[in-house]
Formats: sequence, structure tokens, C-alpha cells
Amino acid sequence: MSSLFAFLHHAAAFALVSSLVLESVLIREALSVSIARRLQAADLAFGISAGLVLAVGLVRVFFLEKGASYYFHNVPFLVKLSLFIVIGILSIYPTREFLSWRTSTRAGRAPVVDEGRLRALRMIIHFELAAGGVLIFCAALMARGVGSLP
Repeated sequence: MSSLFAFLHHAAAFALVSSLVLESVLIREALSVSIARRLQAADLAFGISAGLVLAVGLVRVFFLEKGASYYFHNVPFLVKLSLFIVIGILSIYPTREFLSWRTSTRAGRAPVVDEGRLRALRMIIHFELAAGGVLIFCAALMARGVGSLP
């Protein structure tokens, strides 16, 4: 059972990173109806995969693996969890923006977004990717028992 949940956790994490990379690539393009719809779909995939990462991860922490007391006394795990929360909070802005485009995309029109807002979206997505890289590094440290508190 532990191996199955580890697989699910990693698959969801790869899906999360993939959807975020896709958002990063798409947000650089000229905003057309097609690009806007793809951004909306990538963001939906990001949200679903984030929910799965969290749910499966919590099952692993509380019911499988080494137990909650081990994880909550491990610095890389605490940093990893904090970064996941930060990424989740940051993702609210792009998600709200992409959702606001629904009326336009359903009508077959490209959303009109000023350059400042697009720049903010790009910056947030890039920061989410960078934080995700640090998160993955923390996962590797945690898996090797680095940073366990007494």
C-alpha cells in the first residue's frame, strides 16, 4: 500500500510541475482564444494535481511511511510543506485571472489583458516554478533523513 501511495504522490507531483511548466510556456505567447483556453486547462490540471498531492501526501504522513511525528520534526519536510502552501497561495492570482477569461473564451474571443497584468502572471508562475525546485530539493533531503530534529 505504501508503494502505491508513493507512486500516486509522485505522479501527481509530476503532473503539477508539468502543468505549471505548460502555463509558463503558454503565458509567453500572444494571448489568443486558443492560448487562453490552454492556460485555463493547464491551470485546472494544476489545481487538481495540487489537491491530489496534498491529499495523498497527508495520507502518507499520517497513516503510512514513518508517521507524523517523524515528518513534523524534520526541517526539510517543514520547509517543503511551507513552500507548498506558499505556491498554493500564489496560485490564487493566476487562477482568478484565468477564470475571469471564461466569458471571453466561451464567446470565442481572446481575453483583453493589459501588459502589466501579464507581466505579474509571468512573474508569479516563474516564482512558483522556482519554489517548486526548492521544494523538490527539500523532498530529496527529507527522504535521506537530513534535518531531523531531536
